[in-house]
Amino acid sequence: TAGLEAALAELAPVFASERATLSRALHRPANFVDRSIENLRETLAIGSALVIAVLVALLRNRRAIAVSLAAIPLSLLSAVIVLVQLGVTLNTMSLGGLAIAIGEVVDDAIIDVENILRRLRENDRAERPRSAYAVVLGASLEVRGAVIFATLAVALVFVPLLGLHGLQGKFFAPLALAYLAAVLASLATALVVTPALALALFDDGRHAAHAAPGLQERLRERYRALLLRVRARPALVALPLGVAVLAAAAILPQLGGEFLPDFREGHLVLQVGMAPGTGLEEMRRVGRGLARRLKATPGVATFEQQMGRAEAGEDTWGTNLSEFHVELTPDADADATTDAIRVLLAETPGISSEVVTFVGDRISETITGETSEFVVNIFAEDLDLLDAKAIEIARVLARVPGAVDVQGSASSRGPHIAVRLRPQRLALLGFRPDEVLDQLRVAFAGARAGEVQRGVQSIGVVVLPDRAERERPAQVAELPIRNAAGAVAPLRALADVSAIEGRDTISHEGARRRQVVTCNVEGRDVASFAREARARIARGVRFPNGAFFTIGGASEARAGAVTDLAAQAALGALGVTLLLALAAGHWRNLLLLIASAPLAWVGGVLSATLVAVLSGHEASLTLGSLVGFVTLFGITLRNAIMILSHYRQLVEIEGQPWNAETALRGAADRVVPVLMTAGVTALALLPVALRWREAGGELDGPMAIVILGGLATSTAANLLALPWLALRFGRFAPANGRDA
Repeated sequence: TAGLEAALAELAPVFASERATLSRALHRPANFVDRSIENLRETLAIGSALVIAVLVALLRNRRAIAVSLAAIPLSLLSAVIVLVQLGVTLNTMSLGGLAIAIGEVVDDAIIDVENILRRLRENDRAERPRSAYAVVLGASLEVRGAVIFATLAVALVFVPLLGLHGLQGKFFAPLALAYLAAVLASLATALVVTPALALALFDDGRHAAHAAPGLQERLRERYRALLLRVRARPALVALPLGVAVLAAAAILPQLGGEFLPDFREGHLVLQVGMAPGTGLEEMRRVGRGLARRLKATPGVATFEQQMGRAEAGEDTWGTNLSEFHVELTPDADADATTDAIRVLLAETPGISSEVVTFVGDRISETITGETSEFVVNIFAEDLDLLDAKAIEIARVLARVPGAVDVQGSASSRGPHIAVRLRPQRLALLGFRPDEVLDQLRVAFAGARAGEVQRGVQSIGVVVLPDRAERERPAQVAELPIRNAAGAVAPLRALADVSAIEGRDTISHEGARRRQVVTCNVEGRDVASFAREARARIARGVRFPNGAFFTIGGASEARAGAVTDLAAQAALGALGVTLLLALAAGHWRNLLLLIASAPLAWVGGVLSATLVAVLSGHEASLTLGSLVGFVTLFGITLRNAIMILSHYRQLVEIEGQPWNAETALRGAADRVVPVLMTAGVTALALLPVALRWREAGGELDGPMAIVILGGLATSTAANLLALPWLALRFGRFAPANGRDA
């Protein structure tokens, strides 16, 4: 776009000499891209600032904060280098992947740094202190297994997103690739750079405070007290978690479904149709009338009309169809303006219309070839039956709540000239059918006779009879037809020529005749609308043998995307389960790890519903939300892996007995890193979630909302329930090799 605008700027003298005015603001799709990328850049900056705030509040050690924060630029810049080398641009989806990863790239470093500081403090109080090198190395090795397993679990969940097909793959593969590059770079940083920096900055142990920051100590003390209360009264945790599970189970069947959300483009496309045969001048008159009324509509900045078609244009409609582009003001309420425009179009006589967004229009055309969200395809051999069923279905759709811009009627008809060849006369006079038909084609479409030059431009020359000689059947009947022998006969001697009323178009799909009824959906989700519409059509419209209907559009695309996502997610879940089996050491511990996933999904359902209710929208799950549920399985495992792996460290390496005191100590040792990693992840995602209704956040925002909710419930369950569940059901091998 920038290159095109620069070229147009160079042509400014030419425009001025020709008294031509160039309007640059009518339709510039790059504006949407610019706004989206700018919003995501701000989201990255805000997320980074919030991460720093959490580290400052909890670590209270400038050198420890510096070591932890080094992971952010190293991980993100490494991810950018990988993306550039793979030819992936920094688009809204790849930037969204980096925004979602911003909190997690520092998690591994936080775990490492916190454990190093804790071990340095313990070493400082020891009777025979070890060297700083030995302490740093031992502390890093202690958490290395948990860090590797947790990060690889997250990565394995995102890997299947790279295999998604169709539109969903085009959208989410760049996000997954950016996220994976950042997270794996953070793992490499935590394994190599973080211990080295920690050793360099804490080599003499003086800069590691002799006592943990007061906030950390208070957190551990209060957490120990809370855990003891939970053990004494399990209902304190079991009851809220049970209520949350029941609430999510009740809400989930009621949630609607969307394929893709509405993109906040600030631009609308109005598809307007009139009766077949309507000329350009009449369509221009209608456009001028709409322009006057649109200018008075709040939120409308500019208005542009496209009609007719270029010789090699991509839009092949006739002069009775026109497309209007409406650019909205930056502060416009897009929903209110769209509703006002729909009312305006409905009040305009003689037109059929629908209102879509530019990107939504392109996506719908990609899915079904139609511009609408919901499409009903009717198939039958009888053209009159097709028309009748299209009218019936359009009436049914108009009564379904949420249907707008319903388009469906009998095929447009107009005056036609029918030419039916007479085989006996052709044989008698010595004419072949193809000779007659070829000359008829020339009479109406013309024959290329050559070309002329106008400067450097070549213009084709086409010859055909004068329009006045072929307007009426009687004139067409007199057209002279010549055969191969040179004999000439009027067309009426070879064929019957008559005036009829016929269809302007007959659509086909899969070699079957087809009629289409379309509509858009407002005020509810597409999935529930499709279910209700399908049921009403099946109940209210009867089809004879050989005739049937199918549903297409966003609802069917979503169903296909869900199936694709489920298949890919199953492969990811299998890989994560095998990885967890290595991390757990015992099948009971593996079940404890896997049990955290349903609680995370409960939080995702509740958060998606709460945000929808608070914003005044119907709760529904977009494709971004579903991807969020898939990724929750990996993201929320980190804390559970950290706690259980520390139990293994205490029992298997340090020889502690597996009892309530060890369970309490291990959980208290890990509460600070668990809260820090969950906190930085949540605060990094918060700006993404808050901008779910802004340009650039339409896909990432719902995903972040689901992850935030799941992170909240899974963190609470891991901190409050997992220690005592591990004590009751977990199995750890002490130093003597016997299970405890």
